[in-house]
Amino acid sequence: MKPRITISLNAGGEFEIYINEEGRDLLVQELQRLNKGNEHFHLGPDESGWDIQLSTRPYRPDDKILEYGKVLFRPDEWDKQYYPHVFEPKSN
Repeated sequence: MKPRITISLNAGGEFEIYINEEGRDLLVQELQRLNKGNEHFHLGPDESGWDIQLSTRPYRPDDKILEYGKVLFRPDEWDKQYYPHVFEPKSN
């Protein structure tokens, strides 16, 4: 089968990823390839240059499909230098 990955927000606003076996394998492969020299990949709805193709067919009628995305590899040393606020305790 062809990889199938659907990313959506359900009616309650929860983020959900639906994947078949091939979609899981492709996503894991791309995640494992991330490193300091290859620090991101793109997700999109068609085959025109996206690293991972996303399905735009919702599972439920009230799902909000996320058609485009990017996964970024962020080593702690980079974030400590460029985004130190992500290490600060949350304020209430």
